Amino acid sequence: MAENPTITICLMAILLITRLASTLGKSKPWTGFLPPQIQTLDFARHLHVEPDTIKSVSSDYGNIVHEKPAAVLYPSSIEDIMSLIKFSYNNYTPFTVAARGHGHSVGGQAMASNGVVVDMMSLRNHKNGTGITVSKCPSLGFYADVGGEQLWIDVLHSTMEHGFAPVSWTDYLYLSVGGTLSNAGISGTTFQYGPQISNVYEMDVVTGKGELVTCSSHTNSELFYAVLGGLGQFGIITRARIALEPAPKRVKWVRMLYSDFSAFTRDQELLISINGWKQKNALDYLEGSLLMAQGPPNNWRSSFFPSSDIPKIMSLVTQHAIIYCLEVAKYYDDGTRHTVDKDLQQLFKGLSFVAGFKFEKDVSFVDFLNRVRSGEQKLHSQGLWDVPHPWLNLFLPKSRILDFNKGVFHDLVLKRNITTGVVLFYPMNRKKWDDKMSAVIPEEDIFYTVGFLHSSGFNDWQAYDHQNKDILKFCDRNGIEIKQYLPHYNSNKEWINHFGSKWRNFRERKAQFDPKMMLSPGQRIFNDI
Repeated sequence: MAENPTITICLMAILLITRLASTLGKSKPWTGFLPPQIQTLDFARHLHVEPDTIKSVSSDYGNIVHEKPAAVLYPSSIEDIMSLIKFSYNNYTPFTVAARGHGHSVGGQAMASNGVVVDMMSLRNHKNGTGITVSKCPSLGFYADVGGEQLWIDVLHSTMEHGFAPVSWTDYLYLSVGGTLSNAGISGTTFQYGPQISNVYEMDVVTGKGELVTCSSHTNSELFYAVLGGLGQFGIITRARIALEPAPKRVKWVRMLYSDFSAFTRDQELLISINGWKQKNALDYLEGSLLMAQGPPNNWRSSFFPSSDIPKIMSLVTQHAIIYCLEVAKYYDDGTRHTVDKDLQQLFKGLSFVAGFKFEKDVSFVDFLNRVRSGEQKLHSQGLWDVPHPWLNLFLPKSRILDFNKGVFHDLVLKRNITTGVVLFYPMNRKKWDDKMSAVIPEEDIFYTVGFLHSSGFNDWQAYDHQNKDILKFCDRNGIEIKQYLPHYNSNKEWINHFGSKWRNFRERKAQFDPKMMLSPGQRIFNDI
């Protein structure tokens, strides 16, 4: 019988496909969302599509947004990241790419629906990463070259071995360097030392074209300023050169309680006005928070108050509905341990906290910076860490804080009686920020950060989300020009309003460094363009 050429061709095609499948990615079925040619490239062996792998990067600390990528890249080197982005950039239909540090975003910012998530933590397992190196040069003094995948807790321990440490921190240290620098990196040290983005000398960045570029304020400065606070839109940070100073040994840590909001903010602003950090009487850290009947005085951020004082603190809270807590710290070492108490007494003269409600601790420098860790471990042990976190973080102009206190804290939050999480409220100095960077802050010389750090159940997070939206509506109705920190918007129009006068420059930088709009799609800045 004559051979059917059609059947022969089909059989040969099936054989060829079978052989190709047996040699490329043997045990990993492909999803079909990415170009099949990607499997022929060197980095393909580090691409994973297993269901458990996909699930692990389809959520974040917020535990509210869930989006599945097509694959996850576990890079063994920076070259793997470059090759991935370059392949997408040169492809007829580019796919999106998102760098994921420690997954601590709360609104899906590090996700890439049907794209590729780059798990930066993978670089910590390979010698090809940057790691952490402490050096010195005449122009900069001591500094640390740190991989973007490194956690700040590891930066702290590594630099302390040399007797040095960065000066600007976040409250929680188990965050990646690249992640915090993509936002700003703030805490109670910001009023004095500026945000973390103000303490960077130089970076290596993989742009949206797959190019590795070294940048600083003097070299490739447009990329440098774009990336700092740039929400991952212009490149992936693979190395940052961080400023260091001699590390102190210990910390005087003090909390004072206020029943009057005006006195609370007046004293905060007085204390941050003494902001020459090498001045003898300057503080190193200042934060404020709210105590309400809905939540205990001690929380996951730190169990600060002595248990014997909890009843009298709660009595004060019950009497006034809201109590405002001023929290400060002053570092010291062997050379200043005999004078630190006197310096603090001088600083506290004339402050208007409630008599008898000043509490003090003396702790090591490392224990102070890592104060949130014990609370985290406790929540993990109770199964309360991996729950929804409908957070809202705002920057608020000083001129409107009285309106915010009345309209939000008293008229909205208290009356709803649902807020059981931490509520932060403390000031910063605008002059400590560099306006050339992408980060957006209010125009006033002093502005406040307010953070509603909620934790909820899986079935009631919407109540917190509704409250957050009502807070934003209140600000909008009353002309309070807030800026979101760790922003989360759903439309390009909202982002344009967020960036304001910076929008045009932000958009032009995007066109320059990520012209195909591949990077960090989870931010949703350019998704509807």
